[in-house]
Formats: sequence, structure tokens, C-alpha cells
Amino acid sequence: MANGGDGSLPSVQTPENRRVKLNVGGKQFETTASTLHAGGNDSLLAALAVRGTGVDENDHDEPIFIDRDPDIFSVLLSLLRSGHLPSAARRRFSKQDLTDEALYYGIEGLLRSALSPPPILGIDATLVTTLIPAAEAHPTALDASSNDGSIWIAHAGQISVYDSNLTHSGTIRTHLNEITSIRRVWPEIAAMGSPETPGLHFYDFSGGRQVASLNWSDPSDPRVYKSRVTAIGTANSGLILAAFECPHRENCILSVDRSTLQIVSEIGRQTGSGSKNSSPQKLVDLSEAGGVVFASAVNSWAFGYSGYMKLWDIRTGKAVWETSEPGGGTRSDRFGDAFAEADVDREAMAIYKVCWKSGDLAVADMRKLGEDPWLYLEEPSPTLRNAGNGVNSILRCYKGQVFVSRETGLEVWSHAVQEEDDAGGGEASRRKNVFRRNFVDKEDDAKRGLIRRLEVGGERVFVSRVGMEGVEVWESSDFSAAISLL
Repeated sequence: MANGGDGSLPSVQTPENRRVKLNVGGKQFETTASTLHAGGNDSLLAALAVRGTGVDENDHDEPIFIDRDPDIFSVLLSLLRSGHLPSAARRRFSKQDLTDEALYYGIEGLLRSALSPPPILGIDATLVTTLIPAAEAHPTALDASSNDGSIWIAHAGQISVYDSNLTHSGTIRTHLNEITSIRRVWPEIAAMGSPETPGLHFYDFSGGRQVASLNWSDPSDPRVYKSRVTAIGTANSGLILAAFECPHRENCILSVDRSTLQIVSEIGRQTGSGSKNSSPQKLVDLSEAGGVVFASAVNSWAFGYSGYMKLWDIRTGKAVWETSEPGGGTRSDRFGDAFAEADVDREAMAIYKVCWKSGDLAVADMRKLGEDPWLYLEEPSPTLRNAGNGVNSILRCYKGQVFVSRETGLEVWSHAVQEEDDAGGGEASRRKNVFRRNFVDKEDDAKRGLIRRLEVGGERVFVSRVGMEGVEVWESSDFSAAISLL
């Protein structure tokens, strides 16, 4: 092998480190093929990397010309090199401007990842913006995407869609006067229900049109007619779950095939004559975990709350576990303190509830359910133990955190590791996993009004309040996310 003039081996340009010259809007850029490929092999920039010629000190070939904004390209080039956006870019350019350019170059996926909020930490979440639809802006239902943090807002008979950048994508008007249940079942299709109009209705947002409508019927039972939707379950599997209730309180859960939008089966038929068998107000699809669906209903009376939680077997349509409250089980000190709200942590396979009298938070392991499976969480800090009762509470589980809204504000329960001395009193200690309560909002935030709706998804918390237009969006800061990784 011949040596270079100075006795060293000649440099060899591999396809990855081969330099590429670009002229974007009259401004010269020079980078490597591997950097341009960082946005994906199917992107325009990857194609330009193939076209580009290798350059050295004596190479004066004309660069590839691109008639686009050079300043935004400089930001995107930095994104390709480092995987994140320069801090100044968020101040100089809007998310929409960056997205438009990223779409042109075919690297929108990389930009979306860079623009996504950091992992939500309830103890550090702050209000970042308020989304206010153009007309009739008091939300009646919310559906937050668990993937990208986009949100669909139902207000009166309209649906407004905000994408992952919280940019308004459009608003469609439906034939419904009021939408109180909404669930996205496909990227552009939502299922919805109304207290005034019978049936489960599907709308395609991209075309702004109704694509299907389903009703619960039973020719053998004259009580089943004009059934309205009271809850729509999360569509994690191939099924959509919807709870229906008739004027005579007869109710059931229908499973619907997500691909055909046709009814598959009837689950959990109930007479609805009392609070212990009224129509579900919450449905959580657990079919992938155990072939069951979680259903709960809560009724508020002059003297308190009453309701039930049930696990229905999707295959047989029968209940495999249930609890009715108020009821003390084996814990006499909890007698009469019924739950005001409940939710399920799918990953941990746990049911959480908040009690209406004491406001206590309790958890039940779904793998060890029995007559009284509840473990009541205790806050270690004495100053935080009394945070009010559970009246008008909303509870949501998200990635190991439990968000609870109360009349006094919004709080979050999260895991914390606590050191404890061993029983022998020595220097050795053991680590115990406990829950710790923190307040998400401040006193001034709570003064804006009682939280009416609460959804968590895509590392964001979405809040609507009584008497307030629009939806608040809460996120954690990038700094807190970095601290959490240490």
C-alpha cells in the first residue's frame, strides 16, 4: 500500500463520513452523509446524501440547491446532529414553522420526538397553555392521546382537534346537540355519545362526516329502546366498549369490533333499578391483560355516595368480581366511607379509589381481589395528610402516578423510596417503596375554579374547570426530566 507524501496512510472517505455540500436559500452548508441519514433513509435529506458528491480541499463542485428557509434548515441540521433542538430555536420559530419545514425534508418524526414534552412529573408540572375553541368553548368531554399528547375536545355538538404540537387542526360540527362521551378509536375516527340522542356515533374528522351509528336493541324486551351512551371504554384491543342505558334504566355494555364498527356481543346486562346496578360511568378495557373490562358507577345522594365496581368477563358476559359501597368489609373503621371515584393502573394491574368522606386514597391488587382488598395509602409527611374529602373528586392513573382532583386543588401520588433502619437498630437500613403525595397546582391555580374534567396522556395533563372556557395544558419542565434520570 502506497503511503502519502508525508509517509502517512492516505485518508479514506467512507460512505458515512463523506461530506455533502448544500445551498439552502442562498446559504452554504456542509455536512456528512451520515448526518443527513439521521432523519431516516426515506427522507428527502437521505436522498440528497446519495446525490451529493464527496469533497476535499481541492473540490469546487457546485452544492445541491434547495429553495427553502436557511435559518430553519440550520435548526433542523442541528437536530440531525444532536438529536435535540437548540434552546434558542423554540423562541425564534413557532412549532408550526418548524413542522412545515420538517415535513418538506421528511424528518417530521424526528422533530415530533424533539418537541414532545418530557416525562410528566406531577410534582413539577406547570401550566403551559390554555386551548380555547373558537365557539361554545366550555368543554363537555375530553380524549387525550396516550401516544403523542394530542387532544380532542368536545364542546356542545362540536369537536375541536389539537395535534401533538397543540396546534388547532380543525373543528367539525356533529348532528349532536351535546357530546358527553368521546373516545378516539382510530387516528381520524372518534366514537361519541350524547345524553339527548340515542346511540353510539362515529365521526371521521378528516372528512368531517358521520361514518356509522350503533344502537342497543332487544326485540324480546320492550324496555330496551332509545338507549343512550353513558361511557365509552378505551380501545386498547380490537374492541370498542360502550355502556348503554334505556329510559327504564335497563343497561348493558356492548363490545364493538374496531375494524368493522359492528356489535360483537352484549356484556353485563343489568336492570338498573338501584345504584348497585346502574349504568357504568367508566369503562376500562383490560382484555389484553385478562379478558375482562372494569366498570364502575358512582351516584351522589343527599347523604353521601354509593356505587359499585365490577370486572366483567368479555367472553361470558358475566361478572367475575364486584364490590358495592358503602360497606365496610372486614375494616369496621371504614364503614360508610364509600368511594367517590375510581380508576385502573393497567401496567400495575391495580385499582385505585378515593373515599368521599375522608378523602383517603386506596389501592387493590387485581391479582389478589377478595371481599376487602383495599390498602389505604398513608402520606408520611404530617403537613400533607389532610388534603380534604373526596367530594367532586376525579382520579386518573398514568405511568405509576395517581392524579386526584379535589375541591381544594389537584394532587399527585407517586412512588418514593424511603430508607428505614432495620429491626435490630443497627446501622444497616432497608429500602421501602412508598407513595408520596404532592400538590400539582398552587392556591392561585385552584382559585380559577373546581376541576370538572381531568385527562392525562402523552406526558401532559389536561384540565377543564367549572365556568371556565377552554382546557388547561400542564407539562413538566425539561430540567425536571433531566433530574429524574440522575
